[in-house]
Amino acid sequence: MSTAAGRAGAPDTPGSRFSRLQRLTALSGALSDGHDAHELLRLAASIVARLGPWRTEAGYLPAGGRLVRCPPDSSLPPGSAATGRALDSQVGGLGGRDGAVRLPGREWSWAFALPGPDGRTGSIPAGYLVVSGGRRPDDDDIALLGLLARQTGAALAGAAAHRREREYAAELSRARQDGIAVRARLAAVESELRYRRSVHDALSGATATGDTEAGIAWTVHRLTGFSAVVEDQFGNLRAWAGPGCPDPYPKPDPGRQEQLILDAIRDPRPVYVGHRLTAVARHRGEILGTVSLVDPEGAAGEREEFALGHACDALALEMAHLRSLAEMELRLRRELVDDLITGTDDESAFARSAAVGHDLHGAQHLVAVAWTGLTADDAFVRAVAGAAAGLGLRSLVARRSGRAVLVVQGRPKGEELYLAVSRELGSRAGAIGLGSRCDSPAEIPRSYQEALRALEVRQRSRVPHGATSFDDLGLYRIIGTGDDYREIEGYVREWLGPLLDYDAAHRGDLVRTLSQYFEAGGNYDGAASALGIHRSTLRYRLQRLREIGGHDLGDVETRLNLHVATRVWKVLGGEA
Repeated sequence: MSTAAGRAGAPDTPGSRFSRLQRLTALSGALSDGHDAHELLRLAASIVARLGPWRTEAGYLPAGGRLVRCPPDSSLPPGSAATGRALDSQVGGLGGRDGAVRLPGREWSWAFALPGPDGRTGSIPAGYLVVSGGRRPDDDDIALLGLLARQTGAALAGAAAHRREREYAAELSRARQDGIAVRARLAAVESELRYRRSVHDALSGATATGDTEAGIAWTVHRLTGFSAVVEDQFGNLRAWAGPGCPDPYPKPDPGRQEQLILDAIRDPRPVYVGHRLTAVARHRGEILGTVSLVDPEGAAGEREEFALGHACDALALEMAHLRSLAEMELRLRRELVDDLITGTDDESAFARSAAVGHDLHGAQHLVAVAWTGLTADDAFVRAVAGAAAGLGLRSLVARRSGRAVLVVQGRPKGEELYLAVSRELGSRAGAIGLGSRCDSPAEIPRSYQEALRALEVRQRSRVPHGATSFDDLGLYRIIGTGDDYREIEGYVREWLGPLLDYDAAHRGDLVRTLSQYFEAGGNYDGAASALGIHRSTLRYRLQRLREIGGHDLGDVETRLNLHVATRVWKVLGGEA
């Protein structure tokens, strides 16, 4: 850092000192433009050389709590390494004040302390400027060099302030950028939490509607924008929401389902199966079904995967809950049917049936179902129950003595039920027996025995597969009943009841007219003659009994039952 003395022999006059002061004033302006401490020291050293026969030997700046020579390899006399260490020791011992130092070959050497930020020298100066000369300067020269030192210290303080300002501005900018990044991350996290909350709330609402599978499918479709598909564990369609549903829906592929289950075991996340992103709904290790997004472009992202996974969780929990309830309800229904068949009090029957969602008030019919080659196990009973439900029949279902037994609200259509059960079981080799109407729980055992009787008649008939109602047995209801006249009277009341009531209320003769009509073989003239009435009167009476009794005299089976009933009526004393 040393500079040539220059103009060593110039006379030192008041004019020259004034000139140097002007030069210092002009040159020191450059100090205010420096922004680096080392650069400021170099500028100060160059100014020293221009002020008089002096040179700068070294500069010092604080670093790490001590003063460090800048630059460390500044030009010093021969043996400068030792000289530099000696100079470092001397400057360090000045305690932050100006002072003389010794340098080999120089008559005068002085360390000028550079004032700190407060403008004062002291224990913590802004640095040192070591100046030497071939002679000792006078007091004015020393004052001039001291002024340069103070200006250099002020420039260093200004540079430090600028540096701190730049550092503060940079830190502020980084903090601002960090704040923006943090706010962006927080906004992203908040957005994700809101989305996940919306998924949870939407799926909770979907499972609360009652139609869980369809509700979940439509909710996933609304959340993701993709068509959503719910299938059972076998690959059968349970619900589809959105466009593109195949019609007819393809039959399940057992190989595909098996591969899907294997993939689900290996990777709990949704996987692509063909053009569908599929997740598995499982509960306690059991596969209960799947939920899929139709995504041929593979565009689904993390949010869609989250919605899909959450939908599977909701579906699994709901299906497991429903399965548990169904098993409990099935057990309660079976126990109730057993008690109704064997006989129980009405009050208990009404309360227990209401608890499982069946109304025993009003007409009920008992139905017995048996299928050739099939055991009446749980699968058989479920198939029968499913067939009844598919026809809109409200029923209690159980198994008893190798048969499925139903307590049906209202009158079922036997042949429709037979065909529905055949479709469920995939076989028509079965029979159904229907008991007659019962209006209270106390009559259910009787209707059950009637259903068994109708089932037995069907199974032993020339056409053993189909449905038979006890109400349609006709003479078969009497055959095998022994001396049970109540059954016979019931048969007569069934076919002739409205006519008998009409005759009793209006002193009519409709039942006798019907009996004579059959005895005459349906001949109008013979019947009218036997009754002693005109042919037109006979026609009128037959029309009236059709209206009152609701019978079609043109139907062969109806004519047979009416004929038998009138015969029994006469045997029982209906006609003198």
